[in-house]
Amino acid sequence: MELAGKTIAIIIDNMFNEYELIYPYYRLQEAGARVQVVATSAPATFHSKLGLTANSDLAVKEVSADDFDGLVIPGGYAPDIMRRDELLVKLVRDIFNQDKPVAAICHAGWMLVSAGVLAGKKCTSFFAIKDDMINAGALWQDAEVVIDGNLVTSRKPDDLPAFMKAYITRFTE
Repeated sequence: MELAGKTIAIIIDNMFNEYELIYPYYRLQEAGARVQVVATSAPATFHSKLGLTANSDLAVKEVSADDFDGLVIPGGYAPDIMRRDELLVKLVRDIFNQDKPVAAICHAGWMLVSAGVLAGKKCTSFFAIKDDMINAGALWQDAEVVIDGNLVTSRKPDDLPAFMKAYITRFTE
């Protein structure tokens, strides 16, 4: 199991994309990782864009980057809510700056923008936030998955298989 002994954080808030949470959550577990859902509060229930629910395991105020080996940020409209919380933004920045694998899909790029980690980094996102990414200094590409060091990004739910394969590979290289 490629990720045995690893603990991966997935951050969420209301309006998350259900595919972009559920697929990584179970794929990471399948690879042997311990997956912890982190949010502004815990335990708490959050609603997806379609009304599905997911529960947080940990509140961001209870954790630090040192608690995790990596991070996944699902998209949907949740990143626009999460980026308003200074502690969630700090967690993203700290995990990224510790050179741990960070994965962001779709609108999750908003968290990377707010964390200030995109300058000079190759990445992708949902096309609607392309300008935000470029204005934050990113070298934006329209591709299924873009890898730049510890950063793995994808555009949309259709990219999930390539996205998770690339992310898991970051731990074994």
